[in-house]
Amino acid sequence: MKVAVLMGGASDERHVSLASGVQVARALREVGHEVTAVDTSRGVLSGEEEGEILDRGVDPAPPEEGELEALGAGESSFLARLPDLRDHDLIFPALHGGRGEDGTLQAVLDLAHLPYAGSGRLGCTLAMDKEVSKRLFRDAGISTPDWRVWSETGSDGLSGGSPGEPSLEEVEEALGYPVIVKPPSGGSTLGLTLAHDRKELIRAVRTAGAHEDRILFEAYVEGRELTVGLLGREPLPVGEIIPAHELFDYECKYQPGLAEEIFPASIPPPLAERLQELALQVHDLL
Repeated sequence: MKVAVLMGGASDERHVSLASGVQVARALREVGHEVTAVDTSRGVLSGEEEGEILDRGVDPAPPEEGELEALGAGESSFLARLPDLRDHDLIFPALHGGRGEDGTLQAVLDLAHLPYAGSGRLGCTLAMDKEVSKRLFRDAGISTPDWRVWSETGSDGLSGGSPGEPSLEEVEEALGYPVIVKPPSGGSTLGLTLAHDRKELIRAVRTAGAHEDRILFEAYVEGRELTVGLLGREPLPVGEIIPAHELFDYECKYQPGLAEEIFPASIPPPLAERLQELALQVHDLL
């Protein structure tokens, strides 16, 4: 097959996308496919550029805002030229965050009648919006930590923008400390903080507000970090992640040696089966 792997883009997860995208391209070539590696903000990558990205891995910090603004124009131009990829048999999106993962790209691919791997536009949209996801889980009887949302921040970055939204005092009373504060449509733990007191909560609101107009406050649940992937509708083995930091943050996720990933996790088989069942239930719901 002739496959175009889309990566990079203009989200703050750009470095993550490039690192995973070139690995996808390499894996597809190893099993005999013809692959075009495309940075959606800058165009087709040369073999030398792919090699440099493979060697470099994920940069310790996400791109600066100024760099992303410049890349955004290139991404918009690429989306308008997607039909240029009609000579490919399949599009493989390896984009992280932003328009590559929130359903926008998938909608454009649908309009261009280009077949692609992964979830469709609605599934991507629902899964990337954590507030919507949590509402769906709650309504389906799937356990999820309690939460509150500000739909937009005020000019000071510290006040909800709509009547009836919770104050900091109400967040503290409802969710207690420590509390998770994060942008509800972000990924890679960017903009996420675990606040232990009022001072940290104020700082966390400003951090999350720099990424998105909405802010999600979520009750913290202490425990082990267990994860279940799915291939199609087949649950994969349950894994456990043990980060070097208090949270499985951006640095722990992408820098060597800062997280131990154990597959399969050392848990009783009935628990593993239950987690796999829940993963499939959530997958089907979204």
